[in-house]
Amino acid sequence: MLLSRRDRVYSLSLLIPLAAYNLALKAYDVASRPGEPKLSRTLKLMRSDVFFNLGYTLFWVGLFAATCRGALRRVMIVLFHVTSTLVAFFRACAHQYFQQTGTTLDYDIIALWGPRLDEIKPMIKLPLLSRVLLVASLLYLALGPLLLTRAVARWRGWSEGSPAGRSEASFWGPFGLFILALGFGSLSLPAGLSPAGVSRSFARDPLVNLVLTGAKGARTGDSLYTAGRAVEHPAAGAGLVRTSRTEERNVVLIHLESTRARSVTPYNEDLKTTPFLDELARSSLLVERAYTIVPNTLKASIAVNCGIEPDLRPGIEAKLGAVPARGLPELLKEEGYRTVFFQSSTQNFENFGNLAKSLGYEEYYPLEYMDTEGFERSNYFGYEDDIMLKPSEEWLKKHGDEPFVAKYLTGTAHHDYEPPARYGHEDFSKDDQLNRYLNCLRYQDFFLRNLFEQYESLGIYEGTIFVIYGDHGEGFGEHGRYVHENNPYEESLRVPLLIHDPKRFREGERVEGLSNHTDILPTVLDLLGYEVKDGEYPGHSLLRLIPEDRTLMFSCFNKGKCLASIKGSEKYIHHYGNQPDELFDLSEDPLEERNLASGRAKEAKERRAELLAWRSRINATFETGDAQPLTRTRS
Repeated sequence: MLLSRRDRVYSLSLLIPLAAYNLALKAYDVASRPGEPKLSRTLKLMRSDVFFNLGYTLFWVGLFAATCRGALRRVMIVLFHVTSTLVAFFRACAHQYFQQTGTTLDYDIIALWGPRLDEIKPMIKLPLLSRVLLVASLLYLALGPLLLTRAVARWRGWSEGSPAGRSEASFWGPFGLFILALGFGSLSLPAGLSPAGVSRSFARDPLVNLVLTGAKGARTGDSLYTAGRAVEHPAAGAGLVRTSRTEERNVVLIHLESTRARSVTPYNEDLKTTPFLDELARSSLLVERAYTIVPNTLKASIAVNCGIEPDLRPGIEAKLGAVPARGLPELLKEEGYRTVFFQSSTQNFENFGNLAKSLGYEEYYPLEYMDTEGFERSNYFGYEDDIMLKPSEEWLKKHGDEPFVAKYLTGTAHHDYEPPARYGHEDFSKDDQLNRYLNCLRYQDFFLRNLFEQYESLGIYEGTIFVIYGDHGEGFGEHGRYVHENNPYEESLRVPLLIHDPKRFREGERVEGLSNHTDILPTVLDLLGYEVKDGEYPGHSLLRLIPEDRTLMFSCFNKGKCLASIKGSEKYIHHYGNQPDELFDLSEDPLEERNLASGRAKEAKERRAELLAWRSRINATFETGDAQPLTRTRS
């Protein structure tokens, strides 16, 4: 026997439960995916996990056999427990991440958020039972094998000094186990594509996926994003020219957090979540096909305020001075406008404390400057949006007789969807999470009504242009994905966009062409009667015809997850080889259920090349070769 009876009990009392724990979590994840579960599909998706756990078990059995006693043995025992605890903990994290997002946890995500644990700590919410099970599992991993081995030894009458059934192991015994472990480990690397609709990363054991994505990240670095030298953004030197049409009007940007088009009444008349927004739409310019560029709050703010496509890497713009073009607040500040930014969330949320300054806002009022008494928390970083009404009223009473740009960043609709009780709740869906989200949108609609009533009561409504937009949508399992950041489907990308001007659009107008957030800045300038000099913004004024041949480009937030584009009614999605690329005809298949890519490989290749070129071109405008910003916003 390679192992003594004590070693067999000690090692297997940890390795067998660990393997069972890992496989049980993966089986749960497989079963929770959309689609009818089939045995062959389930086995294929668990193949990597089975072989990884076999390899891991044989590796440690080999180490037990190779180290009999002494200091080396004690070191091995410590490593055995530490490594197994880390494996179990990471497996639990990967499981929780998949359940929350529908996507896999990998190296790039850990590298992005690992140094920012203070930011994400409030987001991590485990049910009580899950927390109890996790603590119990970790305690067993630390002490279980020792206690179990002692109990079995007493029961069987093994003496402390006896060899307990172990024969002297030759070199070839442990070496053979290591070879087998290596063989099973290599089999845990899935070859070829996964079953339809399943990513390669999901078909891998989570730890295998972590290692492979880490190796890929080390190999590619930022080459996924940049190619060639940095260039100056075409809008870097932009300024404004007054014309005979120029007039001083207030501009209010109302940023609807996590609001998707299909869940608000103007875009879905069967869903009565936002009656006030629907009423407003009847006397507004409504954009029927409006999209975000990157489904992320910070990225959307760059596109809206600065009129440019955001850097496609996470978090670049939050650094002071990293925005390469002057945006609406700064342009209008030079024309005598005051600028102010309100948000119902903490200034650490997406680092908006720095971003507000980079965007050119003179005054900034995050949650830290507001009185929370009498208001409810709506998520892990903010309070209900009505908390902004009092500071807004105070500021408007002081400065409302001057032209201004004001931004209101709502937060109530953000994950984890806890609708305040102030206006009650309604039953919109049998799905609890979706129903809570829809009630958050309903609350948000009340905030909108309250804000408009405030402007009317202060006598500044008629002189104000209101821009109401969603920053991104949310997924609720429509394509097996939840939330938004790695979700390239319509539920995540398509957003509401309305422009309400009391002096125009009284009968309601509609824009049918493709639009994104970069169109807001040129539209506002057009409404104010300004022209742009010494620079060019990529968007189009929505008061004029949008080119019929326009192509919209999109990127997921996290590195190397997805790119997408829409031409006419056809949408293409590139998954960086993690799963087959997709092509949908939205005119006939608005829910993106029928993938047409397999029969149009040449077209898919061309569109992929366009997206990769766009990605490099956009990011090249955000930094020079030494990663310093090309231009900085003026103070």
